[in-house]
Amino acid sequence: MAEAARADLPEAFRPAAGAVVLRVEDFAPDALLDEMGIEDPFELTGLYEGVPMTEKSVSDPSGPDVIWLFRRPILDEWAARGDVNLDALVAHVFVHEMAHHFGWSDGDIASIDRWWE
Repeated sequence: MAEAARADLPEAFRPAAGAVVLRVEDFAPDALLDEMGIEDPFELTGLYEGVPMTEKSVSDPSGPDVIWLFRRPILDEWAARGDVNLDALVAHVFVHEMAHHFGWSDGDIASIDRWWE
């Protein structure tokens, strides 16, 4: 579903999006949750790990940027909502994290993506 969302991005974004590694895990690792101060692992559905394109320089580490999707929290949110298709929810989480790759803040994303309304 996330790969389908990547393929559905506007053409101008696809090359850069294609360079981002997609990882799907049941939950975020405990160390990551601790680092972020999150006690309930169901609170984190996705995460962008990397340096946004707007901040990259030649001196940055050469490892690929990663988008993490956390399967169980996404499924829990989907079941709790009951009003959205699972593929739409996965696409929403993926696109939100991809937007961080492009250098958009949470505020920027919220002003554009009114998905939750």
